[in-house]
Amino acid sequence: MATQKIDKLDEQILKLIAEDARIAFLEVARACNVSGAAIHQRIQKLTSMGILKGSQFVIDPEKMGYETCAFIGLNLKNPGSFDEVVEKLREIPEVVECHYTTGDYDLFIKIYARNNHHLLNIIHDKLQPLGLARSESIISFHSAIERRLPVTHLIPNNNEQEL
Repeated sequence: MATQKIDKLDEQILKLIAEDARIAFLEVARACNVSGAAIHQRIQKLTSMGILKGSQFVIDPEKMGYETCAFIGLNLKNPGSFDEVVEKLREIPEVVECHYTTGDYDLFIKIYARNNHHLLNIIHDKLQPLGLARSESIISFHSAIERRLPVTHLIPNNNEQEL
């Protein structure tokens, strides 16, 4: 996958909006010493490049009554059914992430459940019917680090090689 080319102004804009997605474009323009129109154009460019994927509010699942976070490795009976299984996983609201992986699992998912009993029901009633050969659940007690990729050093300097 090719790396998108961004410059120092793009990086500065990304840093500011990553810290506060609600920051006004005019404030970003002042901090970057450019016009508001330039910021608007850069934001549009970063969005069309796929670097920016929108903005969102982050809801704390625990505060909403979802006290159990689990990671589940899934092994499919028929690995050729990846696409169908992923589409069915999209319909399960408690599944918040799904990854194609290497290693022991065909898919690796992250689930939020109200409690362990609710998690058991999701596994039994919603996951098993998808055609699983087996699954392995890991319950998270607490997230020690939760962050997005920092917007620092996104532009390789002369000493770094691009991958």
